[in-house]
Formats: sequence, C-alpha cells, structure tokens
Amino acid sequence: MKHALHARQRSITTQICMVIIGLVAGTVLLCWFLNTTFLEQYYSKLKADQLVNGFETVNWAAKQGKLSDNETDVQLDRLCDNGNIELLIISSDGTVIRSTSNDNINLINRFMDVLFGAASDKARHEVLSTDNYSVLLVTDHRMSSEYLVLWGTLDDGNLIMMRTALESIRESVNIANRFLAYIGICGILISTIIVILVTQRITRPIRQLTDISRQMTELDFTAKYEEGGSIKEIELLGQHMNQLSKTLERAIGELKTANNELKSDIEKKEQIDEMRKEFLSNVSHELKTPLALIQGYAEGLQECINDDEQSRDFYCEVIMDEAGKMNQMVQKLLTLNHLEFGKDAVTIDRFDITELIRGVVDNSSLLLQQNEIQLSFHEDPAYVWGDEFQIEEVITNYLSNAIHYAGGEKQIRIFYTDREDVLRVSVYNTGSSIPEEDVDKIWDKFYKVDKARTREYGGSGIGLSIVRAIMESHHRDCGVSNQPDGVEFWMELDKNAVARTDKE
Repeated sequence: MKHALHARQRSITTQICMVIIGLVAGTVLLCWFLNTTFLEQYYSKLKADQLVNGFETVNWAAKQGKLSDNETDVQLDRLCDNGNIELLIISSDGTVIRSTSNDNINLINRFMDVLFGAASDKARHEVLSTDNYSVLLVTDHRMSSEYLVLWGTLDDGNLIMMRTALESIRESVNIANRFLAYIGICGILISTIIVILVTQRITRPIRQLTDISRQMTELDFTAKYEEGGSIKEIELLGQHMNQLSKTLERAIGELKTANNELKSDIEKKEQIDEMRKEFLSNVSHELKTPLALIQGYAEGLQECINDDEQSRDFYCEVIMDEAGKMNQMVQKLLTLNHLEFGKDAVTIDRFDITELIRGVVDNSSLLLQQNEIQLSFHEDPAYVWGDEFQIEEVITNYLSNAIHYAGGEKQIRIFYTDREDVLRVSVYNTGSSIPEEDVDKIWDKFYKVDKARTREYGGSGIGLSIVRAIMESHHRDCGVSNQPDGVEFWMELDKNAVARTDKE
C-alpha cells in the first residue's frame, strides 16, 4: 500500500513540467486543428471579399469613367498582384477593355471554360449572388484545383470577370502546420528547460525543508533551514520551521529532564524502601543478641538463680554492658542518618590534622597499652580544610579498627602522603588482610568481616559507613588497601582554600 502510494506521487518539478508541456502541446494541437478545420474557409471568405471589393472598385471607376486613369490602373494592379487575381473586362461587343494577361484570347477562353465548361470536368457552387454579380466556387477535378470566380455586369454595361485560385491556401495551411509543428517542438523543449530551471529554485528549498522535517520526526534538531532564496513564502516557511525546531528541541529537552528527574525520584524511593527494609532487618538482627542477653540475665536476677552478691553484680554488669552497646549503636545510627540525609551542617575550617590525631591517640592510649600495641605517627604540623569534629570521628573509627584488628608485630602507623592539592592521611596496622571479596562491602551498614571478633569488642558494623558518609559530605575520597603485612585505611583532605573553592 505504501509503495503504491509512493508510485502515485510525483515531484513538483515533474508535475509542473507535465502541466507546462501539456499546455504547450495542447496549444500547438489546438492551433493545428483550427488551421486544418477553419483556415481554408476563412481564407476563402477573405478571397471572396477581395473579389467583391475589386468589383466595387472597378464598378465605381466605370461609373466615373476612370477605367483608363493611371490612378485606377495602380489600384487594379495592386489588387490583382496582392490578391493573385486574374481580371478581365470586356464590352458588350467583345472588345477587351481591361486585362491582367497579355494573352487576352487565352484568358477569355479560360474564363469561358470555367463558366461554361463540361459538367464532368467542372463542379460549380454559388457562393454569393446579387443583381450585378455572382461569386462561384469552381472545382476542376481534372486539375484537382479550385477557383473563386466572380462574373457580372458593371453599371456601364460592360462585362467583368475575376478569378483567383484557392490551391495556394491549402499549401499555406500545410506550410503553416509544418511550421507550427517545428515551433511546437522547439517551444516544448525550451519550456521544459525553463520550467526545470525555474522549478529547481522552488523545489531546492522545499527539498531542504522536507529533509529537515524528516530529521525532526527522528527527534534530530541539528539541521536548520539556510535562508537565501527568492520566494518569500518559502523563506517564511523555513524561518517558522527553524523556530518550530528550536521550540520542539527545548520542549523535548525539558521533557527528558523531567523524565530523568522522575526516574531519579522513583529510583531514590525504591532505594529508600530497600534501605528501610535492610535497616529494619539489620537493626532487628543486631538488637536480637543484646536483648536476649539482657532478658536472660534479668530473668536470672528475678528468679534469684544466684543469691550471692558477686553473681548479682556480674548479672547487672552484663545487662549494663549490653544496654550500653545498644545505646552506642543507636547513637551511631542517628549520626549516620543525619549524615546521609544532610541534616548535619558541614563547617569547613582550617586546622592542624596532626594536633587532632594526637588528641585521638591520647584518648586511646589505655587501649593501646592493654593490647600491647606500638603506635607511631607524623609529628610535624599539617594544616587541612574540613569539619574538625567530623574528621575526628573518621580518625577515631580508623584507629579503633586498627587497635582491634592489629596482629603479628602489633604495630600501628599513622602517616601522610602529599597528592597535589590534597593530603592523604593513612592509618596502617599489622595483621591479617581483608578478603578481596569483602573490600567493597565493609563500607555497608552492619557489614562485618569477622562477626565473632566484632561482637567480642562490641563493634556494630556502622563505623565505616559513618566514615564514608562524612567523606562524601566533604566531597573527598576514602578507602582501604591490603598491604603485604597489614591493612591501610586512608582519607584525603584539601590542603588549601583554592582547591576547596574549585571543588565546590
């Protein structure tokens, strides 16, 4: 169906060419038909009128007695020569008064033969008749020729006869038709060339607009109409097409933006739902063990399983310890929630990271001594930009992990690495490395590589999630890498205000 439709459709150039060629060819054919059908009759009437006008001229001259005047001679000669007319005027006694032939006898015989010849050879048809003259159409079948013959009597009593051949009109019609055919062919060729040249100026911008509209249907708005044509309406159409392209491009861009925002909102909602489900599952899992311990020891106290004071104190210590762990986990969850949803404002200041680390190390000195861990760190001042309280939380989490997982030689080393505009702060501890499959997961909430050991020192699996949230709020990186004899946790902070401003 579609191919059939395209087959019936033609280009503007083809249609205009067909119309113009049809008009030219139709005009030529119409002229040929009119020439063939009516030209001979029209010519015969004109010839008959010439004969009648000639008779009137001669009759007027005869009445005025001027047949022999020079002026009359000139008029008659012009009439006969221009109209190809043979003229003969004879008196009642047979004397030739006027003749267009030097052989008067032959001319008289021809006239007599035309007027009174044998019926088998001549056919006569009266064209016009009055009291003074008659006009006959005489056909000579033997010679295949026709004549118009006027004969009559002048007012002075003399006889006049005039004859003109009609054969020339047929030859003229044939010549005119042949010439018209040549002119028609040349006219068709010339008009075709002109039409193609003219229509090219019209169809070129139309084809350009067609290509632009096709690209617009494919949501490609890069093509624009190039102005410079001479047709006002097409130029206006091109301008409007460009405006339409810009409008559609802007509208579709806004629609895509809105669609992307909608997708982002949907994804965020789905992510929040997943986070909520995961949060509830992890919290219930993490609270199940301390709640069971609290419930068990509380029931033991209630039932007085051990009445001695030392046992009751032990039960109470276990209950208080588990309650403290639960409270600590809840506080960390609140902190993480504030960080993830941007509820904690980040206050960026310049501070000495060495001084901050020294404070954290002093607070952990007891744990270091209890675990017999040797710690060394960079003592020179190093100034960075960030939220001092949040960065302290990061250092505290890194150092806490290093203390609890230090093994082998039990050494912890805190050092700096200059990296262009940032300072990398690393906390390294000897001991077992983190399994490669767990490296990317340790930043997830409640994820624990060694659940038994984490439970032993009271870890909740939230600390590193807090670290990642803090560093994301600072728009800086953090990470972990396994070393040959230990693990290195690191974070990066801006060293100068210019880098900080460019980053924001």
